[in-house]
Amino acid sequence: MRVRGRVVGLLALGLVLAPALVLTVVRLFEPWGERWVRLEAFTPLAIVMYGVALLALLVRFAMARRWGRGLAAAAVALGLALHIAWFSPMISGANPPPRAGAEPLRVMVVNLYAGRADGLDVVRAASEEDIDVLVVTEMTPAALARMESAGLESLFPHRAGRSGRSKLGTMVFADVRLGHATPLSTSGASWRVPMGKYTLFAVHPYAPTDIAKWRRDHYLIRTAVVDEQPDLVVGDFNATTDHPQMRALADAGYRSAAELANEGWQPTWPAAGQSVLGISVPNVVEIDHVLVGPTFAGISTHTLDIPESDHRAVVAEVAPK
Repeated sequence: MRVRGRVVGLLALGLVLAPALVLTVVRLFEPWGERWVRLEAFTPLAIVMYGVALLALLVRFAMARRWGRGLAAAAVALGLALHIAWFSPMISGANPPPRAGAEPLRVMVVNLYAGRADGLDVVRAASEEDIDVLVVTEMTPAALARMESAGLESLFPHRAGRSGRSKLGTMVFADVRLGHATPLSTSGASWRVPMGKYTLFAVHPYAPTDIAKWRRDHYLIRTAVVDEQPDLVVGDFNATTDHPQMRALADAGYRSAAELANEGWQPTWPAAGQSVLGISVPNVVEIDHVLVGPTFAGISTHTLDIPESDHRAVVAEVAPK
């Protein structure tokens, strides 16, 4: 009976540790394939897995001080420490404040799920959140019409970008004057938008269902960001801060407002109620971001549920430094 219990315990431990180890290896070595790219989005979950495994090993070590268990606990603790180090910028670190008297800007990004989300809900949420700049991805003409009927123009008299038919659109709506938008050459619709004395990139790179397109789009966005130094880069990036593409943007000075404000993990996909093969999938992937460049400070961020969308919206308050 004792042997059976030991086997069951080892199997349970293996079931917890195996996916954690896979996430660690993927994050360290960045395999090429789309399966691995998607898997890397779940990197923060390894903190929970390693934590559970470490607790179990420490309990077993306390019950019987066998050095094999102690060494296993030490190895698991190392994995836990590594993932905590990767995650820690989301909850700690310096956040340079905005300049004294700077007017804050409230930015919201929402994915309409190929136009399925109700435009009335989006406009209502933007109004309740007192949004200044609204970035909308996966916009369709029908969705735009619903938003207009909900009072979009009275809330945001200025707009840039366009809705799409064959290719889903990305649009920017604002209560501040916008200049002429020019497209970035991504597979998904992305725009370079002058906004007074500032510049906004509204981006939507291809999803990692086609890894070549995904990598190409992120390369184009990063190149444009480095060359043109926009003030804000906002959108559905189809990537988390653990992906090397997002880390490269951070190295270039473009960091998540959520990270700067030490707001922690704020997953946006899949939104509540989404399912895969009939199984409900929890909201665990943070792929929608408001990135601020060197000219802006991140003050606060939070997410919002948008009915019928497969993403949660992100609301960020930022201000010039």
